[in-house]
Amino acid sequence: MTPTEHLLAFAAAPHALPPDVRTDTLRLVADTLAVGAAGSTSPGMDGVLAVARSWGQGNEARLIARGERLPAMGAAYANCFAIHALEWDAVHEGAVVHAMSAVVPAVMAAVDRKGGADAEDVLAAIAIGVDVAAGLGLAAETALTFFRPATAGIFGAALAVARIEGLSESAFADVLGMAHAHASGTMQAHTEGSIALPLQFANAARGAIHAVDLVRHGLTAAHDVIEGPFGHLRLFDKGNLETYTRTLGSRWLISEVSTKPFPSGRASHAVLGTLQGFAGQPVERVEAHVPPLIRHLVGRPYDPAMTPAYARLCLPFLAALMLRDGEIDPRRFTAETFADPAITALAAKFSHHDDGNADPNALSPQRLIVVLADGPHVECPVPATLGAPDAPLSAEQAFAKRDLCRRLAVSEPDPRLFADPLAYITEPS
Repeated sequence: MTPTEHLLAFAAAPHALPPDVRTDTLRLVADTLAVGAAGSTSPGMDGVLAVARSWGQGNEARLIARGERLPAMGAAYANCFAIHALEWDAVHEGAVVHAMSAVVPAVMAAVDRKGGADAEDVLAAIAIGVDVAAGLGLAAETALTFFRPATAGIFGAALAVARIEGLSESAFADVLGMAHAHASGTMQAHTEGSIALPLQFANAARGAIHAVDLVRHGLTAAHDVIEGPFGHLRLFDKGNLETYTRTLGSRWLISEVSTKPFPSGRASHAVLGTLQGFAGQPVERVEAHVPPLIRHLVGRPYDPAMTPAYARLCLPFLAALMLRDGEIDPRRFTAETFADPAITALAAKFSHHDDGNADPNALSPQRLIVVLADGPHVECPVPATLGAPDAPLSAEQAFAKRDLCRRLAVSEPDPRLFADPLAYITEPS
């Protein structure tokens, strides 16, 4: 059995999630829906909805926190954008893949148009989809050039939807191939801090639904789309699929996914989690010693004329906001804040330095040096970023995140979104 065949057999097989994996899946579904509710009011959402509505009329699937329905592909597109728009969605750090963000909205759209689905089947589909998306990231041996969360995420989302749709095992190879035909997204949008970044992700969720629908209606696709000469691990990333598939079924990757405490790029969180303890203090200088990927992802220069999308990936701005406010609130991502002389002055006290880590995909460990105006240098090693499995959010921190998500959302007619997220996603009203 080839690694691709092994992946397909795993994706199509019956699975009863181990209890701890089920708990992690449910927790991350709740987090993803909450983040989607917050993102439903994010900048750009009105334009995304206008386009999604233009694709056709229909009431197949719900929009998170909006009390509106669209055709399944439009709902998956808009919901995925909302989930990633604030950069608050969960991420598998080793894979550098936001593994929940395309899978959950695609599965939700598929469940909605069926009129509901068994809760355990839905949780298994999500866990398997996340496994595939993160697994492709772990198989990569090169730095990001394409936007891996989207180019890997579409495979996991499509295979998860295939499970919800009840496709035969023999159809899964065509679903994988059709997902490959729909995959797209580069790191240029990230480099420029463009709102096109979450749009690339939204296209992955929409493409997953489209890919499955084409196969459901009898269309076929290429099959050697991961390891083949023009496959995913030859074009989008260079790597070895067996690095992932050798542990299939014994190592559930969803249990390795990190929850993001702050609505900003994950690469900023080790610094922000550390600086939160220095908020309001007279800081003279902050030095962050970080892996090269951190500088690549969030090391962009401060710009008083930046957009909210740029600001979420600008570590000097984020550090300044944390030192001033003790939190990162997306409602502060405004032109007035960006031009605030006090924020500009704090940002100028921050610097980041390459720590020489040879792993092009490493986000940790990191080390901060904080110099206080009235005290000594403070050395702060950060072996694991806040929200990672080795540094989980406290109950208070998790509540604070969900509470802010609730306050950022538009009025939600279905209270289950926060009170009973599993019922919300499996029992459409």
